[in-house]
Amino acid sequence: MTLVADTTVDLARLQFATTTIYHFFFVPLTLGLGPIVAVMQTMWHRTRDERWLRLTHFFGTLFLINFAIGVATGLVQEFQFGMNWSVYSKFVGNVFGAPLAIEGLAAFFLEATFLGLWIFGWNRLSPRMHLATLWIAVAGTWMSAYFILVANSWMQHPVGYEIVNGEAQLTSVWDLLTSRWAFWAWGHTILAGLTAGAAVVFGVCCWHFARGRNQELFRPAAKLALIVLVPVAGFNLWFGSHFGILVTELQPMKISAAEAQWDTCQPCSMSLVQVGGFTEDDQTPTFSIEIPHALSWVATGSLDGQVQGLTELNRQYEAMFGPGNYIPPVRTIYWSMRVMVYAGSLIALVALAGAFLLWRRRLERLRWFLWLAVFTSFLPFVAMTAGWMLTEIGRQPWIVQGLLKTGDANSPAVSSTMLVFSLAVFVGLYLLLIVLDIWLMRRYAKLDPPELDRDETGEPMPAIGY
Repeated sequence: MTLVADTTVDLARLQFATTTIYHFFFVPLTLGLGPIVAVMQTMWHRTRDERWLRLTHFFGTLFLINFAIGVATGLVQEFQFGMNWSVYSKFVGNVFGAPLAIEGLAAFFLEATFLGLWIFGWNRLSPRMHLATLWIAVAGTWMSAYFILVANSWMQHPVGYEIVNGEAQLTSVWDLLTSRWAFWAWGHTILAGLTAGAAVVFGVCCWHFARGRNQELFRPAAKLALIVLVPVAGFNLWFGSHFGILVTELQPMKISAAEAQWDTCQPCSMSLVQVGGFTEDDQTPTFSIEIPHALSWVATGSLDGQVQGLTELNRQYEAMFGPGNYIPPVRTIYWSMRVMVYAGSLIALVALAGAFLLWRRRLERLRWFLWLAVFTSFLPFVAMTAGWMLTEIGRQPWIVQGLLKTGDANSPAVSSTMLVFSLAVFVGLYLLLIVLDIWLMRRYAKLDPPELDRDETGEPMPAIGY
């Protein structure tokens, strides 16, 4: 019976993880590409340089493709709360439902409505009003991300609640909405989204440069992408490292697992890479390249800070919550952390090199670098997937930190057979949507930006679409 229950929980977790990872493939590009397109239209509004209008048209089409498919993938997740995680939904519903309701009724309504006005408002609204609709839609996407992350942050660090009759009851919506974890998670996500948007714009520009096409048209877009990418990618590395200090304070088990740190240390080194040392039976790595004091700085903000080891933390958790193993999968967390950091670092280096080459007017002539930039445009998605794996798997065995374990939160009436069937359907459907998204994005990214139609006075008549 226990084996069947464990299998059911694992399948439910796999299903939710699959749909989340698929969905988050689209989200960061929406968060980052939207404001870049808005800047392009703003530049056209201010300068009347038709290159900016054509670029708005071109990248706006990519933005809309990604937004439309991303919306479709997000709906399934909310249904899974009730279908696969009924115990969890009953326990947290009074708290968890509030930010999700605000997101759906306010933020998503705002972004969807004004994005529709932007699509159909060309030559129907005044130029200033039409531009405003896009900026409001962008604000809606960022608000939507915040409220969703407020809900997720409560799972990471519950605040503003009390337990009544075995269920969490919201006592302070202000504490919920101003959670420290939510602020840092939202900032990290927005910066990652801007990185993704700018990297994709720069990658598309470099593809055209490598093909010797539309160089004069795409040069301003490449410059804009690098203006965003260079500071944002670098700042996000700093922001993420300081996020680690909060994680150490509120979830010390996660940061220790991310470094495979079994014993308490002070000061603590951080390994760039290691072989072995990921299990309780094999705690000492056979090979490791370390940076002295680096873990102390990342975890505490001090070069001599103390980091508690996994063994000591597990004893503390047993004293607080009862006997058990509270250590998450160390190997997975360790490598998720490094994939995220190394991919983010490579993005920052490519952005710096691209800015230097653009300044020296050599960017379009170095074909190897142009193709490297095209490849780099995929790295933000790799980094963010690894980051979410670190965030969610590193919390295990808790679904709500310190309050409810994952193994106790699933729907008892849902069988393994039902989960296997629905998982297969979701994987197939989401895979189809991702393939469709990539195909459409690739198809439209390779096209030459269309020429502008003009009215009887010679003024351009822009419209989104080909």
